[in-house]
Amino acid sequence: MEDDPEICGLLQRYLKRLGYQVSTAVTLPEVMAAQQTTPVDLTLLDLMLPQEDGQTICRHLRQFSDTRIIMLSALNDLRDRISGLDLGADDYISKPFDLEELAARIRAVLRRTTSPLPLPLADQTLQYRFDNWLFEPTKRALYGQTGIRIALTGSETDLLLIFCQNAQRVFPREELLARMHGEEKNVDSRAIDLLISRLRRKLSRQGRQLELIRTIRGDGYIFDPDTLRS
Repeated sequence: MEDDPEICGLLQRYLKRLGYQVSTAVTLPEVMAAQQTTPVDLTLLDLMLPQEDGQTICRHLRQFSDTRIIMLSALNDLRDRISGLDLGADDYISKPFDLEELAARIRAVLRRTTSPLPLPLADQTLQYRFDNWLFEPTKRALYGQTGIRIALTGSETDLLLIFCQNAQRVFPREELLARMHGEEKNVDSRAIDLLISRLRRKLSRQGRQLELIRTIRGDGYIFDPDTLRS
């Protein structure tokens, strides 16, 4: 999603040369229509669009789509980058950017999408039940007591799966970064903190007094449900 015709055309031609199928959109209805017609693996989203800001569109996409999102913006302030990642973007790149760097970031994000989850899912119907939650990794979904589905991003799903498979284990931030991003370079060290913050908000909707994901000062994070079964 890019409103500048010159940049949009440049990106479209460049990415097509790399073998990607590319479609363009400028408004929220256009992008939602595209998402419903054909599954979209990744969305490049400009933060500054004429009709609706990119943050609003990112929020909508996160509710209705599993697409990966890379935000593009001329805003290079740390708070803007954190805000974009906190909304659910998988990466954030500032304008002006190098096309080769953008291509590398696209490949890195798509690798996280297409690579196996931290441990193989031998059973595609695998479920985890903890406290009053039902977690279905293959559907990228959480279900609470009321049965309402809470959609998870790919990164949130991967992280929660790591925790469910290693409940009551303390994970240093560096280990979580390595598990989530492998040998990928230029990963913001705060990416795990922001991801855990998003996951905590979704897990707090049950009204639980104690956090399921706790911070162990100086050591890392621990997933500590009262009950857990698969």
